[in-house]
Amino acid sequence: MIRRRTALTVSAASALLLSAPLITACGDAPRPGAAAVLDGGRITVSQLQSQVKAVRQAQSNDPRAAQTVAGSGRLSQDTLIRMIQFRVIERAGKDNGIHPTRREVQIARDAAEKQSGGATALRGLYLQQGIAPGGIDEAVRMDLTRNALLRKLGTAKVNEVFTRTSKELDIRVNPRYGKWDNTQGTAVLAKEAWLRTSGGTPEQA
Repeated sequence: MIRRRTALTVSAASALLLSAPLITACGDAPRPGAAAVLDGGRITVSQLQSQVKAVRQAQSNDPRAAQTVAGSGRLSQDTLIRMIQFRVIERAGKDNGIHPTRREVQIARDAAEKQSGGATALRGLYLQQGIAPGGIDEAVRMDLTRNALLRKLGTAKVNEVFTRTSKELDIRVNPRYGKWDNTQGTAVLAKEAWLRTSGGTPEQA
């Protein structure tokens, strides 16, 4: 079964961007074109728009598009939150010696396809969470990383690691999407906790 929320969790991740306020990187210095800044770099508005566009295009070709689109009114915000969360998970995994291989990702994806009833069904399940087909492998890889961290460190420690890593990355989100909360692992408007879900992978992954 695919999990259906946006915040980072071990159980189961809006509106197209038009013009967005500038985001500050250090002090009050603006970073034009940034949806978020972290770790000395940034997630650009164009990168965010590209992922949102991929989801919208996939939704337009999905038989359940009307229902899917109706449930994704915060697609830009949710997508940005997920992009940031993936970077936090990736860094936490790297710091703890966890690096899922392509083969491990493929094995987990194959298992998910069998469980969900095939590749098409799996794509549909991810699409309902705002993840385009091209982003499935990354979502699987991030869940594999998070679950490996859980096995190695335990739930309480993982929460501490995510929070500390989030702080170290110095994450700042464009005010259009809220304010980043290091403890919750999301923009405050989402009000979801670290261990509720990143949106993406089968529980057994």
